[in-house]
This record gives sequence, structure tokens and C-alpha cells, in this order.
Amino acid sequence: MPRRKTDPTAARDALILEIAQRRFFLETLETRNSDRLDFHDVAVWAIRDALAEAYEAGRRASAAETQL
Repeated sequence: MPRRKTDPTAARDALILEIAQRRFFLETLETRNSDRLDFHDVAVWAIRDALAEAYEAGRRASAAETQL
């Protein structure tokens, strides 16, 4: 059975949204033209953890590509 190709941009965006929802409790990353909805106070440790998670996801994706 042929392997289905996924859009790498869509997969990346979905992962970024999932991290933002889990780490920052955001509903969306879309601009909603409202300060109350578009700006958030976030602790530096939460930002660090989210960036580390995104970095690790990229590292794993790169390692998986080189094994193909």
C-alpha cells in the first residue's frame, strides 16, 4: 500500500498549535483583532518548556527523515 504524503507545513502548524494549547491554554493561534484574545501573560519557564518541546519535536522529525 503506498504511503500517504502529508503536508509538512500543515503537520508543523498542527504540532505548534497543540503545544500552545497544552502549554499556554490557548484556543487558537489565529489573530482575532482583540487585545484580550491576542495578548497573553506567559511565564518564562512555560515559554522555555514549550520551546524545548518544539525543538525536540524538530530533532525527532529530522532523525526520522535521515533514517528513510
